[in-house]
Amino acid sequence: MAYTLNLLKQIADGLAKQFGPDCEIVIHDLKRHDLEHSVVHINNGHVTNRREGDGPSKIVLETLHKDPALLKDHVGYLTRTSNGKILKSSTFFIRNEEDTAIDYIFAINYDITGLMTVDRSIRSLIDTEQGSSPKQQPEQIVHNVNDLLDTLIEQSVALVGKPAALMNKEEKVTAIQFLNDAGAFLITKSGDKVSKYFGISKFTLYSYIDVNSRKSS
Repeated sequence: MAYTLNLLKQIADGLAKQFGPDCEIVIHDLKRHDLEHSVVHINNGHVTNRREGDGPSKIVLETLHKDPALLKDHVGYLTRTSNGKILKSSTFFIRNEEDTAIDYIFAINYDITGLMTVDRSIRSLIDTEQGSSPKQQPEQIVHNVNDLLDTLIEQSVALVGKPAALMNKEEKVTAIQFLNDAGAFLITKSGDKVSKYFGISKFTLYSYIDVNSRKSS
């Protein structure tokens, strides 16, 4: 597999030179089972302020949690950085020789913030009321597993639409199902933090996860 990683690094270096300093290339190694340091190679890390040895993105957790056979490359979606940059991103799943697991994630993040500023200026002149429509908010790129867990919890609360303190049992089950599906409980000690956040015991948390498992089976 060293050959595969070296080849991916070669491709990453070439793409970064081809598309310039606004193009970040990131390689996550999923074979190391070290979630807190999944980034093994990065070009133009200033785009997201990440570096080699940083932790996973949301999609890394989702990949580890899902059946590899169901995963497909995701091309041309929007993400955002903590300081507000908008990126056009693509994610490629690099499988092992037996096609039974994902060994690496190869990600491209192109900073289109400046281009979007120009685009907005043009659209303000040519858009009509009929032509405007709401757009999906881009995912935030984080640097470590703690920030990632915080982001996932925020998304679970936004999904339900009310603060955790006001949620009933069914709504908490919905929020925890979202976290489970996103792979949040792969993060060390995440159960403690999620239990405290939603005001439930760890026993109750696991029972909610078990309820979700029975529903999906």
